[in-house]
Amino acid sequence: MTNSRMNPKVDEYLSKAKKRQEEFEKLRMIVLDCQLTEEFKWGKPCYTFQESNIVLIHGFKEYCALLFFKGALLHDAHGILIQQTENVQAGRQIRFTNVREIVAVETILKAYVYEAIEVEKAGLGVNLKKNTEFTIPEEFQKKFDEIPALKTAFEALTPGRQRAYILYFSEPKQSKTRESRVEKCMQQILNGKGLND
Repeated sequence: MTNSRMNPKVDEYLSKAKKRQEEFEKLRMIVLDCQLTEEFKWGKPCYTFQESNIVLIHGFKEYCALLFFKGALLHDAHGILIQQTENVQAGRQIRFTNVREIVAVETILKAYVYEAIEVEKAGLGVNLKKNTEFTIPEEFQKKFDEIPALKTAFEALTPGRQRAYILYFSEPKQSKTRESRVEKCMQQILNGKGLND
C-alpha cells in the first residue's frame, strides 16, 4: 500500500523501529489520511501543511505520541492533550501504549489534526513567554556583575538559547549546584554557543 505522499526516509525509520512499529504505522496512516505532507525532521516522521509543522510522531520507552506543534491552541474537547513539562509552551502530546488505544480514538485524532490545520490556516500563534518573564538565578546574575563580557555574550544569544540556559541554571534546588552549572557553561556562553550546541 504505497501512497505518493509517503516519504522514503520515514519508510526507512519505521523499518528500523524495534519498538512501537505497529503504533507508528497506524499513526502514520491516520495522519496521512488528513492530507498532510510527510517529511522527516529531527530524526522523526513530521507532517506539514503548506510547509508549516502540524504534528510529529515520536516514541519513548513507555509510550509513543502524536505531538501537536501548536497543541496549546487546540480546544481539546476530550481532555487528551498532555503538556510534556511545565516549560513546554506550545506543543502538546497524545500518548499511546498500544495500537488498540490508537484505533479506539482514530476519529478523534483526525478531528484534532484537522483542527490543527485550521489553526495554521488562520495564522494563529502561541503567545510564548518572553525571556524577561523567566527569573535569572542569583548565581548567574552574580557572574554577570563580575564579568560584564558574560552578560554581553548571553544577551547576544538567541532567545531560545537564553531560555535553555536560564531553565538549566534554575533547575537545581541547591545554590552550590546552580553555581557549578553556571561555572561549567561560562566559556560556552562566551563562545556564543547554546547549551546543546
